[in-house]
Amino acid sequence: MNFKRAIRVWQRNATVYKKLYRSSLTLNFFEPMFYLLALGYGLGGFIREINGMSYIDFIAPGIVMSSGMFAACYECTYGTYVRMFYQKTFDAILATPINFNELVLGELLWGATKSLIYGTIIVFVISFFGVVQSFYIAFILPIIAICGLIFASLSLIATAIVPGIDSFNYFYTLILTPLFLFSGIFFPLDGMPEIVVKISNINPLLHLVNISRAFCYGQVSHILIYDLAIILLYGIIFVPLPFILLKKRYVL
Repeated sequence: MNFKRAIRVWQRNATVYKKLYRSSLTLNFFEPMFYLLALGYGLGGFIREINGMSYIDFIAPGIVMSSGMFAACYECTYGTYVRMFYQKTFDAILATPINFNELVLGELLWGATKSLIYGTIIVFVISFFGVVQSFYIAFILPIIAICGLIFASLSLIATAIVPGIDSFNYFYTLILTPLFLFSGIFFPLDGMPEIVVKISNINPLLHLVNISRAFCYGQVSHILIYDLAIILLYGIIFVPLPFILLKKRYVL
């Protein structure tokens, strides 16, 4: 696998994105903004404090990671599926010296890049709201990229196994929505039934939110090593699978 050729796939997607970014921003930027405004200030007006912080302070770091998650997922589900089956972009790329593994790597890198773009934008937004209270926030950027890589991999796995483009509804409803809601973004999970807490601990977004919140408020401690280890483990597990499953799907 030639990394330079994978970067060419990334470059192709970036070039197309530069022409279409305005409509893409509408989906990936304004939705988390609405969460911050409607829940942070709306619902937050009825909630005094959670863990010693205002409600908008509590949810804002998690919105950074969820924005990165959804950006990578939208790109590597609908975006990749359209390029593969409708636009026949994969056929055109594979007619060049680029092989299939390099193509998949380029898709993964582009998904992680989209995650980094939108996650970084939300970091600036929450900084404008006065949420960020520590210089550790600078270290959140590689974490956003890892978030994008994990969920880009998960999304490409879904792309490899869905029977049709309409079936992505199951992926978003049955997988991403529970991950989003039970990730500690909107409420602490400590008060939930024990079985829910145990199941939530396998949620990669939960550990990403923990890291994001710690970096936003400078609450960095050895406990984060556990969260970092979990997300790195998910990266090791998920990243290789799209290379196998997508190739099988594409050949069939």
